[in-house]
Amino acid sequence: MFVMDILATIAEPRRREILRLVWDGPRPVSEIAANLDITIGAVSQHLARLREADLVTVEPRGRQRLYAAKRDSLAQFAPMLEAMWRSDLDRLAERIERERGG
Repeated sequence: MFVMDILATIAEPRRREILRLVWDGPRPVSEIAANLDITIGAVSQHLARLREADLVTVEPRGRQRLYAAKRDSLAQFAPMLEAMWRSDLDRLAERIERERGG
């Protein structure tokens, strides 16, 4: 897959959020979906796209499938992703502070 295709895959906000959720270790689809405002079916479709781009791995464990970020494939994009996630967290923290009146 070409770098532009990978970037297009990562550009989708829900896929970035899925990557963030599986960055530190494997999670089942149900747990990923519980952290997003989309159905398990939609999460599965996003995970399929991420697998096609070789950005996540899947490990069958009983009836579940555990997904994890494929860090070696994401290495060149890790600084960009972490900066985006940090930026999102910074904006969230600012919003909370504003709402608290701080």
